[in-house]
Amino acid sequence: MTVSEANVRMLDGFVDTLWLEDGLSRNTLISYRTDLTLLAEWLGRQKRANGLLSDVTQADLLAFLADRIKQGIKASTTARALTCIKRFYRYLLREGKILADPATNIDSPKVSRHLPVSLTETEVEALLAAPDTQQPLGLRDRAMLEMLYAAGLRVSELIGLEISQVRQDMGVVRTMGKGSKERLIPLGDEAMHWLGLYLEQSRPVLLAEKHGNVLFVTARGDAMTRQAFWYLIKRYALQASIMKTLSPHTLRHAFATHLLNHGADLRVVQLLLGHSDISTTQIYTHVARERLKQLHGQHHPRGKL
Repeated sequence: MTVSEANVRMLDGFVDTLWLEDGLSRNTLISYRTDLTLLAEWLGRQKRANGLLSDVTQADLLAFLADRIKQGIKASTTARALTCIKRFYRYLLREGKILADPATNIDSPKVSRHLPVSLTETEVEALLAAPDTQQPLGLRDRAMLEMLYAAGLRVSELIGLEISQVRQDMGVVRTMGKGSKERLIPLGDEAMHWLGLYLEQSRPVLLAEKHGNVLFVTARGDAMTRQAFWYLIKRYALQASIMKTLSPHTLRHAFATHLLNHGADLRVVQLLLGHSDISTTQIYTHVARERLKQLHGQHHPRGKL
């Protein structure tokens, strides 16, 4: 269904403002626009609010959300859409395009929080030891895995690193995360050791005659893709006999969980992960508590339920 020109102009203004003020990624902006376009199309089909996003009432929004739930759309997806809608109407109110915010008192649907799959410290050690470091590619992979675990990087941050972002003299990496937020993360001796070996022995071989600023390169001397690196992790997990279903964030989850298990402050972990909201980081306290329960059950004389 075609969205009216008036709605398109409102969406353009909103998305431009998000980009200018928050520096949100292209994918996030597309997601926001898609959610609001679905609302605009629904208004047109239901003949509500004159088909205009600016004429919406709270009843319209509640009916839209109820319709999504009736269709079987996941609560997490609906909650995300509502977050976008709330932000859009705050923007319209600020711009003077509406007199009252119709989304103000609408609560998000309750979303069950799935604990992220993490690895034990023993499993991490096995995974990190899996690459054959006698080979240039294996040495590169060991350095990448060590950095991923030592710094809690997102895979996209890891493969996008340039040499200038690593300070070997200081043992830190500077990375740009979501929303163009920069953070400085210590790497630790082990990760710095493998990174140094890679830069000295492996990278020059892989680059051959090529030149480039990308830190981790492929056998052809090019930048690695997210998919290619993730294939490597799954292959090394099999070699290490790790049967868990891994995700692109598994080592990042392990980084956060193991820090908390060893007494790190939640706020410190938040800064290291680059989370803008502490509530995002708090899920790892649940993972850490589950691990403590398991240890209690295994080792306390009265720990068995």
